[in-house]
Amino acid sequence: MLDSSRSARRAVIQFLRAEWEHASQIYPRMKEVYGEKCLARCTIFRWCQRYEAGRVNIKDLPRPGQAHIVSNSATISAVDELIRQNRRITTHEIAVEQSITKGTVHHIITKSLVRQSWCTVGAQASVREPSSFYIEAILSLIMSIIYCYTIRILLLKFL
Repeated sequence: MLDSSRSARRAVIQFLRAEWEHASQIYPRMKEVYGEKCLARCTIFRWCQRYEAGRVNIKDLPRPGQAHIVSNSATISAVDELIRQNRRITTHEIAVEQSITKGTVHHIITKSLVRQSWCTVGAQASVREPSSFYIEAILSLIMSIIYCYTIRILLLKFL
């Protein structure tokens, strides 16, 4: 199967341009091979100009815009510590203090810290005595059975 990714098509243009093919000759050749997935004629001309100007990279250059969310263990622990010190701290205040974006703060709080808290709860549950754990589970089961039974009786009574 033919690779029709951007970088593959750009590599073909770069190769044919290195063979001294003109852009007007490259387009029909690529159209024949790639069919509907062929780059537009103006795009092929633009890439030929870039390669003639000395560009060698076929990958996209970095663009301005939203940065990737970058969080390491030091940042996560710093955010966690700020929240533990002040439960009413805002994401904006955390972002300013840590020099990170509000989106990164949100990501850390919703993904990393929530996961850590669930792991901590699981660890605490496994440390407890088995008898109290089973008693709580049995009581919870009994309460849910009673609740379902009560709902059933009410439904039968009114229907």
